[in-house]
Amino acid sequence: MIPSGGGVFEFQLNGKLLFSKKELGRHSEDGEILKLIEESLS
Repeated sequence: MIPSGGGVFEFQLNGKLLFSKKELGRHSEDGEILKLIEESLS
């Protein structure tokens, strides 16, 4: 994890942005990050 400021939450895997709270304007839902990881790895 890389700390940032301003309440921004972004999740990257292998340099690819999978989730951005800033872009979507919302928090991730339960299991959403895991699902994005699984989809990215398949």
